[in-house]
Amino acid sequence: MKNKRGEIKKGRPNEKAPFLRVSTSQRFRVPLITLLTDFGTADYFVAAVKGVILAGNPTANIANIVDITHDIPPGDIEAAAFTLLAACSSFPPGTIHVAVVDPGVGSARRPILIKLGEQFFIGPDNGILSYVCESNESQGVKAEQFHLTNAEYFRHPVSATFHGRDVFAPVAAALSIGVKPAQLGTSISNIVRLSPLQPTTSRDGSLLARIIHIDRFGNCVTNITQNDLTAKMIAAGATLRLNGKSVKSFRNYFAEEGSGKGRIFGIWGSAGFLEIAAANVSAAKLLKAQRGDLVIVK
Repeated sequence: MKNKRGEIKKGRPNEKAPFLRVSTSQRFRVPLITLLTDFGTADYFVAAVKGVILAGNPTANIANIVDITHDIPPGDIEAAAFTLLAACSSFPPGTIHVAVVDPGVGSARRPILIKLGEQFFIGPDNGILSYVCESNESQGVKAEQFHLTNAEYFRHPVSATFHGRDVFAPVAAALSIGVKPAQLGTSISNIVRLSPLQPTTSRDGSLLARIIHIDRFGNCVTNITQNDLTAKMIAAGATLRLNGKSVKSFRNYFAEEGSGKGRIFGIWGSAGFLEIAAANVSAAKLLKAQRGDLVIVK
């Protein structure tokens, strides 16, 4: 700074700078927002949802929005529930998950928000969020559940056929800028649940499980975890029975030596469930298996 004589004036040692720089660590970090739908990508639906989120949080950008998938079969709530469960644990604390497979859109079914630990889940109350709730509850994580009733945070007018855009997207944006769940709706405790993931036990001691998902490779994902079928049980000769076929072989990885092409085996999948698979072939086709089929463990 120059004085009247044009000389440069030196600041005093204790003189404060006119502006205080804020470090990156002090800035508000926009949380990730995931999208899981049955919308596909041929129409405008996904883009509209993203547009509402970005409009509701001007500090966000498209990099904050992660597409889990938009290829859930139309109206397939169970497929969406499994996919959300399998994916959500890969995301950091603060993530907001928006899951919209909503055949009951416009009806009396409730729009809901659930806080599980440090993540949030938004979607219709039709069972789509029940698997993530059950899985977390089994680990002692209590679900905080809310019926989204505060229309102040919705996009208006609210379409009777597109709550993904007009209800769930603006609520996700509001959460991402710090709005608290209690401001968005009322506390509830009775969300809709799909059939429990936990297998049952028959009178003879057999484990009664089921196929909960079939992936694009034809692997049949069961609801059996390592708590249900232990390494000790496998070593003792545990057998899987499915559609009249017996599965006695278990592998640690798909290309493990010792089994020929087409031989069916059990393998622990990355989502934490036992999968029934076949080397380089669809196990579902070989077994004529469908989701919901009974799997008996003896």
